[in-house]
Amino acid sequence: MGRYAIRVSATPQARRTRTPLNGAAKTALMSVAAALVLIAIKLAAGLGANSLALISEAAHSGADLVAALLAFFALQMAGRPADADHPYGHGKAEHLSALIEGMMLVFASGVIIFEAITRLTGQSEAVTTSPWVFLVVGVVICIDAARATTSWRAARRHNSAALAAGALHFASDMTGTVAVLIGLILVNAGYPNADPIAALVVAVLVLVASGTLLRRNADILLDRASVDDVAAARDAVDALGDLEIRRLRLRSAAGRHFVDIVVAVAPGAALAQAHAVADRVEEALDGVLPGVDAVVHVEPGSGSLTEQVRAAAQGIARVREVHNVQLIDVDGHTEASLHLKLPPDTPLADADATAHQVQDAVRQQAPGITAVRTHLEPLSGSHAGRSPDDATSSEAVAAIGASITKAIGMTPSEVRLVNVEVGLVAFVDLTLPGNMSLDAAHHVAAQARHAGRQAHPILVDVFVQTTSADHA
Repeated sequence: MGRYAIRVSATPQARRTRTPLNGAAKTALMSVAAALVLIAIKLAAGLGANSLALISEAAHSGADLVAALLAFFALQMAGRPADADHPYGHGKAEHLSALIEGMMLVFASGVIIFEAITRLTGQSEAVTTSPWVFLVVGVVICIDAARATTSWRAARRHNSAALAAGALHFASDMTGTVAVLIGLILVNAGYPNADPIAALVVAVLVLVASGTLLRRNADILLDRASVDDVAAARDAVDALGDLEIRRLRLRSAAGRHFVDIVVAVAPGAALAQAHAVADRVEEALDGVLPGVDAVVHVEPGSGSLTEQVRAAAQGIARVREVHNVQLIDVDGHTEASLHLKLPPDTPLADADATAHQVQDAVRQQAPGITAVRTHLEPLSGSHAGRSPDDATSSEAVAAIGASITKAIGMTPSEVRLVNVEVGLVAFVDLTLPGNMSLDAAHHVAAQARHAGRQAHPILVDVFVQTTSADHA
């Protein structure tokens, strides 16, 4: 008894359709253009001034360019809908892009650190400082600040890991460029080692940023679940109150959560009830993890022995309805009897085989049951009906109402007769006190049913509906 939902879309033709640029991809494309400008500016200034710090920043911007291109193509891929090959979508392309970007930053930092140490321990040409070099560095800082701010806002707006990685990268660029500026100021003041030291500062900043980037995106690619998200999901489902969580798994990609959850309900719950439970679980999860893609599997849980018997019978494929489940203690042993409804065109031999399957299932799944008896019935369909003529109807209604009033001490709120294929059926409505127990109400209804049939012998059945006076 369960409910599974997986969203698979797209034909091969749909997968070949070109994805239009979305807001996140446009932001990434702007980063590509900014990286090209910065590479040209930093490299020209670094070579002209013989500044390792500026040359390292140009290399850093080269990594930015490749990273921005990766982010652009990753966002284009991540924006595609789920298809037959990628039923969970393409969101992890963003995180793969960010992971590659982090590894590139680690490599660039290693090269910068090696060159800086070489300059500090050996001889190198003097760094040339001039007003135009400082002007270039100031322009670079302004560009870095602008693109870091733009990428961060876009990352929050589109919930994009790739843009968030780019924003972090650009912020580290700006910090590194500030370090370069300080180094050049110190070089101009007569401290030549300030330039390679500034390059080392840039490298360390890049390493720290890339370490954060690698860890965060590796966790997502390895399906590491957020403890806070799991706790929030579990609390939301627990708050529903009438089910048991047997398993809860969560992963995320491109800012979207995917949840796989197994819950247990009363063992006698019908399929429609299990479906309703699954819907409630999905709504609860969406309340704490907006846009969640949830797969909910519903299993029968523990319950009373009667519920276990009903659940065992409902698990047999041909059984359509189970009712009148009764447990009887006989000489210290518990026996079960139940009514089974099967499709009306079922051959008797197949129906008998189904009954034996039910008996075996009950003995296996409901410990303590020593004997099982089943009563087979055809599943009822629709019947054609018509109202009887007025004279017959009014006399019969009066007789049935009087008989029921005498038997139970209260007058039915309505008595109606209908002629069906097998004969005359009476529909009786009783309004009972709202504080009456269901067991007591059923007993009153049984008395009314018996009295109605006694009052009018040609009745083939009396259907009694009980209604609470609180809702009448």
